[in-house]
Amino acid sequence: MEVSFDRRVLCVVTRIPRGQLATYGQIADLIGAWGCARQVGWALRRLKLPSEVPWHRVVNAQGRISMSLSREGSDWIQRELLMAEGIPVDEQGRLPLRQFLWRPDASSGGR
Repeated sequence: MEVSFDRRVLCVVTRIPRGQLATYGQIADLIGAWGCARQVGWALRRLKLPSEVPWHRVVNAQGRISMSLSREGSDWIQRELLMAEGIPVDEQGRLPLRQFLWRPDASSGGR
């Protein structure tokens, strides 16, 4: 039985430890969907909030929260959740990605 794209995304995102970050592209790579960063973002946007899945730990490759009016305030929720985990986020949604980047165990293949 094939596991859906969204389910694969959520399974990997659930593994991101508290206080660490991943990028949309990194999640796509970990599930074997190279070049599908945008689709990872869409999968996370389909989550009902609040969610037990740590969606807020996934940011864009520039180390920013993808802020948008269409996100209905979830970008500000994301900012607050990250700051509560000790990750500094400025008013423009920038954060120190290199310092907090998640490096999953290479032997697990992200799964």
